[in-house]
Amino acid sequence: MIESQLFLTFLIAITLLTVAPGVDTMVTIRNSARGGWQDGFATSAGICFGLFLHATVSALGISVILLQSANAFHVLKLVGACYLIWLGISSLRGVFNGAGLFSLPEGRARPFQLWRSLREGFLSNALNPKTALFYMAFLPQFIDPEDSALTQSLFLAAIHFVIAMLWQCGLALAVNSARSWLQNKIVSHSFNTVSGSVLIYLGVRLALMKDQ
Repeated sequence: MIESQLFLTFLIAITLLTVAPGVDTMVTIRNSARGGWQDGFATSAGICFGLFLHATVSALGISVILLQSANAFHVLKLVGACYLIWLGISSLRGVFNGAGLFSLPEGRARPFQLWRSLREGFLSNALNPKTALFYMAFLPQFIDPEDSALTQSLFLAAIHFVIAMLWQCGLALAVNSARSWLQNKIVSHSFNTVSGSVLIYLGVRLALMKDQ
């Protein structure tokens, strides 16, 4: 078991990581604006399920392959970067098409699609090499070598899951409460422009990031 002081260190560090603005925050806000709190909640769930993938990879030692193989990491980095850029372009395309945040050009409400939201959230997290590297470097510090590394890693990921869900669902509710304000055409186009541009920027920066 993890010592109480060590666990507190993990809890503080993982909370700070969660609330720091980044890819997960932008994707959650973008999708909450697109389809309301349901879209944000489902996207958050997809993002958080991705944490278990990173924890499993770290525990099973596949991280060693990624860290030692420049080609493997480079491919993962580019795939993740391209996905973020695609999400950003999708937001900007909505601006050029005249689509608002909560309605289609014809005025119909944007339908909530559970699978789409879960998929977008999961892929944005699973294909993010920064999250992978963080788990590879961070989790082993809290693992007792005498116990199951996989069990401990999944437990730590579950703690991260709860914290991230609380934070991101709070963001989704905040965005949803501002729905009437965001329905303003100028505001909605500005929001899509900013969120799309930030996602593209994060994707480009990820693609240009030096391999470790």
